Amino acid sequence: MGTRRSLVTLSLAFLLLVLTVGLIAAGGVALADEPGVTASEVKIGNTAPYSGPASAYGTILKTSAAYFKMINDRRGVNGRKIVFISYDDGYSPPRTVEMTRKLVEQDHVLLDFAPLGTPCNSAIWSYMNRYKVPQLFVLTGASKWGDPKDHPWTMGWQPTYSSEAATYAKYILEKMPQAKIGILYQNDDYGKDYVNGFRRGLGDKGRKLIVMEQTYETTDPTIDSQIVNLKNIGANVFFDVTTPKFASQAIRKAYEIGWHPVHFLNNVSASVGSVLKPAGLEASKGLVTALYEKDVTDPRWEGDPGVKEYLAFMKKYYPQGDATDGFNVTGYLEAQTMVYVLKRAGKNLSRANIMKVAANIHDLRLPLLLPGVRIHTTPTDFYPIEQRQLARFDGQRWELFGKVYDVSGMSR
Repeated sequence: MGTRRSLVTLSLAFLLLVLTVGLIAAGGVALADEPGVTASEVKIGNTAPYSGPASAYGTILKTSAAYFKMINDRRGVNGRKIVFISYDDGYSPPRTVEMTRKLVEQDHVLLDFAPLGTPCNSAIWSYMNRYKVPQLFVLTGASKWGDPKDHPWTMGWQPTYSSEAATYAKYILEKMPQAKIGILYQNDDYGKDYVNGFRRGLGDKGRKLIVMEQTYETTDPTIDSQIVNLKNIGANVFFDVTTPKFASQAIRKAYEIGWHPVHFLNNVSASVGSVLKPAGLEASKGLVTALYEKDVTDPRWEGDPGVKEYLAFMKKYYPQGDATDGFNVTGYLEAQTMVYVLKRAGKNLSRANIMKVAANIHDLRLPLLLPGVRIHTTPTDFYPIEQRQLARFDGQRWELFGKVYDVSGMSR
């Protein structure tokens, strides 16, 4: 009797082993302890400002959500559907902390995809790294997101503010050596990162060329007085470091008071649909920015396969969105990058492997990036995009000019 019982026990144990191996091969048991992953789904989270002073950025994540829906309609990623949970943080760091903790501790997401805003990401930076949750492809160009040694679970995506500012500085030194530069910037890490990069780009000459700096708070109703001050000091070059709401105000106010400096507008507020149209297209003529994505309204891209695919996607999956809005192009590209990482991770959707794959993207050239722009990372380089080209607004669209600047090594 004891022998028979032992044989039955052994048989059951063998059967359990066989079933376990089968489940592991299917991605079941191997991922049982990995948050946000089942055999049929992968759950990723996000926080974004769908309301508040930076609400114009909310459309970026709406586009990403629509892209994930398209991928799900095409059987998902390696057989798994993407469950995308995105909460409104109102561009308020305390709210970001609250919503991120909910994503990690209650929703049990695998990773935090493209959380938006420098102050908001700063508020959760230590938390994400302490608990080893990927804070991946954050939507902010702050240089600190490229710190694999001390913050190996956080990675940016777009070119950094510092390197973008240094590009403008280099252009000014080459073309306008007698410039009188006025600066307006948001009084936080986001604004200071731009200004510090700009000063480094100007070098010793910056002390002479910069004639005034003005700041604003995200809670300020307007920046009219700052624009008047910059005009009155005699600035003929305006470095405008603002988020969309204040960028529109700055453009409009400068136009209304007859101030016509060479106006450098930071890329994060270069959207025609969300910033320039509200400010007035006539008022926006002559603005200069730095681009790394294709402007889908530019006739040069008519017939471009990547642009045609994007426009078809917007028509089907986000018809209420403005296909010409550069923010939506960003959301599309960010989501493409995320899907690329998930596909490359294969069956191993552990948090550690997600970061390993993200840190080994070699020369990924997505169709809506400008020619010469690539996504490239290594375990010691967490700055995915380090190329850009200057463009001038002609009243309808951004016109590229000059060469593509590779600013590798200037991202901090």
